[in-house]
Amino acid sequence: MAKSAQAVRAEPLAGRVSSAAGVALAPAAPANRVSLRADPSNAKALSKALGLDLPVEPKSSLRSERGRLAIWLGPDEWLIIDETGDPMTDLAKAKVLHSAVDISHRNTAILVSGQGARETLASGCPQNLNNDVFPVGAASRTVMGKIEVVIIRTGETEFRVECWRSFSDYAFALLSEAAKDCLA
Repeated sequence: MAKSAQAVRAEPLAGRVSSAAGVALAPAAPANRVSLRADPSNAKALSKALGLDLPVEPKSSLRSERGRLAIWLGPDEWLIIDETGDPMTDLAKAKVLHSAVDISHRNTAILVSGQGARETLASGCPQNLNNDVFPVGAASRTVMGKIEVVIIRTGETEFRVECWRSFSDYAFALLSEAAKDCLA
């Protein structure tokens, strides 16, 4: 009888944590991620399939009661993140034209929290993260250092930084160094 093997997703930042005065960094829990592209006129039908309203305003995100997160990346582009469910299965039920690509193995995330979280991110990111222009729930695709990231403000002093897993060591090291300097 032939032996079978099953691929197991290895989390690139598993076990890594970093902290400095007022800042903590940790890898986010594994999640299913979908890059969703569709005409904005189809957002309502796709929202129904996903069980949450897709945000239609720039720099915004919405979270469902189940914890599914939808981030507006452009007029016809969203990033869907779900730590417990499978957005691809739900999107397969939508009867409107759309493109849904599973990017779960491409991305990972770093959670940045604490009183110095905003300053830590700002040290390597040109995005204005001040409270008045980047409130809780705000989200934006931007750059951090030399890589593309998506930053989501999940709380008053909490941020989620989505990046490609191949750049996650770089992102974690950059944020760790910035955290050391932010409240020094």
